[in-house]
Amino acid sequence: IVCFPGIFYRGGAEQKIRKYLVDNNFVETVISLAPNLFFGTSIAVNILVLSKHKTENKTQFIDASGEDFFKKATNNNVLEDAHIKKIMEMFDSKQDVAHTASTIDNAKIAENDYNLSVSSYVEAKDTREVIDINELNEEIAQTVAKIDALRKDIDVIVKEIEV
Repeated sequence: IVCFPGIFYRGGAEQKIRKYLVDNNFVETVISLAPNLFFGTSIAVNILVLSKHKTENKTQFIDASGEDFFKKATNNNVLEDAHIKKIMEMFDSKQDVAHTASTIDNAKIAENDYNLSVSSYVEAKDTREVIDINELNEEIAQTVAKIDALRKDIDVIVKEIEV
C-alpha cells in the first residue's frame, strides 16, 4: 500500500489502526521512498507491506530514500529496475543494513506508541565532514605567519614611501 508518511506517526484513529496491525502481527515491512517519484506530488511516500502469514513478531524498516535508490530526472525522480532490485533484495533477506534497513521487535514498536516511521528505527547516515583539528590548527598557524610576514613587508613599504 502506498501511503502518506504522516499516517505512520500521528495519533488518534491512525494510531489505533497501527496498534491493531502491529498487535496482530500484520505489518511485514515499511519502506520509505525518495520524494518526487509520482506525478502530481513531490512528497516522499512510504510503502506499507502487510502479511497475514508472518512467523516472527518483528517488523522490517527500509529507508530507500537516499540517492542510491533513485535517479534524478528533469521533473520527477525515477525508480529504475536496479533500484527496485536492491530494495527487493533487502526485503527478501530481512537482514539489517547500516543506515538502510532494520528489523525491530513489535514489542519495541508498541513501547514507541506504535510509531511506524522509518526514521524512528533506521539511523540516518552521518554525512557531516570529518575535520582533523590538528591539521586545521596547523593551517591556521601557517596562515597567521603569512599574514604577519605580509604586515612586516607593508610596514617596510610604508616607511619607504614616507621618507
